[in-house]
Amino acid sequence: MKKKEFAVIGLGRFGGSVCRTLSEQGMEVLAIDINEDKVNEYASIASQAVVADSTDENVLKSLGIRNFDHVIVAIGDNIQASILTTLILKELGVEKITVKATNDYHEKVLKKIGADHIVHPERDMGERIANNMISNNVLDYLELSDRHSIVEIVANKRLHGHSLLELDIRAKYGINIVAIKRNNDIIVSPLASEVIYEGDILIVIGADQDIDRFESEVVGE
Repeated sequence: MKKKEFAVIGLGRFGGSVCRTLSEQGMEVLAIDINEDKVNEYASIASQAVVADSTDENVLKSLGIRNFDHVIVAIGDNIQASILTTLILKELGVEKITVKATNDYHEKVLKKIGADHIVHPERDMGERIANNMISNNVLDYLELSDRHSIVEIVANKRLHGHSLLELDIRAKYGINIVAIKRNNDIIVSPLASEVIYEGDILIVIGADQDIDRFESEVVGE
């Protein structure tokens, strides 16, 4: 499978956290910031790090930004630059754009110009967001604590046709499937005899490291 290619624009606390985590997961990451010191800090972490003004369309074109699978706009202290960068990325045809919002007004504008995903770092932890970006199977998550979460994961072919008893997920991974979404139905506290089908949405609760291991080993691509 071809590695996903990411570009992170803005290397503050949030953008740096996303950049570092994606890189640690073996992803190809282009790190971009207008501040040379920040770029130098991530030069040995990201696949490539460049000093660039993301509000300059020609600069983004020269970086081949439209060829990246996912671009994260993590500009924190300049809402105008964040909005303009997002707008340029949309016009260039970037496939997926995640943008950091600093307040509700910022979020409203980002929605209007077509940002695919908007995050508030004060509510969302950069590391967990980055891990979810890597997978096409994780739909959503809710942090219960620093180490535990509730996550929605799409069941794949590997799980299809097997009961919860057969899969023995709790014993193998230390996590619990507390509900299953199937079409318009929700099966709460499913019995051990419940059979999982491809496309089911599993609502899983457990420690982050156990959920990550389950997602990687069982439903990861």
